[in-house]
Amino acid sequence: MSRIGKLPVVVPAGVEVKIGEGNLLTVKGPKGTLERKLSADMNIAMEDGQIVVTRPNDLKKNRALHGLTRTLIFNMIVGVTQGYEKTLEINGVGYRAAKSGKKLTLTLGYSHPVEMEDPEGIESIVEGQNKIIVRGIDKEKVGQFAAEIRTKRPPEPYKGKGIKYSDEYIRRKVGKTGKK
Repeated sequence: MSRIGKLPVVVPAGVEVKIGEGNLLTVKGPKGTLERKLSADMNIAMEDGQIVVTRPNDLKKNRALHGLTRTLIFNMIVGVTQGYEKTLEINGVGYRAAKSGKKLTLTLGYSHPVEMEDPEGIESIVEGQNKIIVRGIDKEKVGQFAAEIRTKRPPEPYKGKGIKYSDEYIRRKVGKTGKK
């Protein structure tokens, strides 16, 4: 039995969960509404304030989907109650970020500024000139947008210049040494 899949998902007060036809799950909470179509193979049931996910048999595919389905439901509930956020840091001389409306402008040492538009349901906040916070209720979208920002200038191992997650550790390398 899946250790994660067999755990029930507790639905907190103020959160409304609807299980539709074909496992279409709609979660409505104080921060917003999320909707997701989950695998039709899984059995999702609401039992006294908890969501229980069960699998029909022990096929490898169903075992894999069991824990995933439960975690996706849990992430939706956490998203509509607390929300998600990722913090990015910009390191490097002259590297900075600016925000105007829904447009994020990054100056990253290229000949042109890099401009990015906030996706639907995602908000990016710039603190100072070198800290970007990406917030939203959908964990997948928050992580994806943060990853897209990071790909504009990933951190390099010699001086550590670039955009990195705030909790990320950059493995440093020693540079070249002169001839003897």
